[in-house]
Amino acid sequence: MKENVIDVLLYLFENYIDTEDTNKPDKDTLELELERVGFQQMEVNKAFDWLESMTVATELDNSRPLKQALRIYNDQELERLDVKARGYLLFLEQVEVLDADTREIVIERVMALDTDEIDLDQLKWIVLMVLFYQPGREVAYAWMEDLVFEDLEAVIH
Repeated sequence: MKENVIDVLLYLFENYIDTEDTNKPDKDTLELELERVGFQQMEVNKAFDWLESMTVATELDNSRPLKQALRIYNDQELERLDVKARGYLLFLEQVEVLDADTREIVIERVMALDTDEIDLDQLKWIVLMVLFYQPGREVAYAWMEDLVFEDLEAVIH
């Protein structure tokens, strides 16, 4: 089974993180289950490290004119995020699902993954995970959740 960190993160998010269940297992129990379903220990460890280093956006300094800011991607970011992915991030900013701070967290989390390129579906899940951890971003999270699951339903039907 050739799984990567993103697959582990998606499994955790879908089954444990974003659920109503209050009886969530501890890290050791999760690690055992992830190994039981076929994930490699190295990928599991990387996924937990990725989640533990999730950044939380701080309150914005209102003196900064962020609406007019233009994001310039460095060479490594350009390699990891293709034109579709960068365009999607811009779209999410324009519809105010992401602000400049959460966009930067998304980019930082993408760069923290041990992969060469992120496809658009993976990026959507990463955005969803980042928004889940951001206090005060519940409306943006709900909007993004609708976008992710509408795309999923379109593929299924």
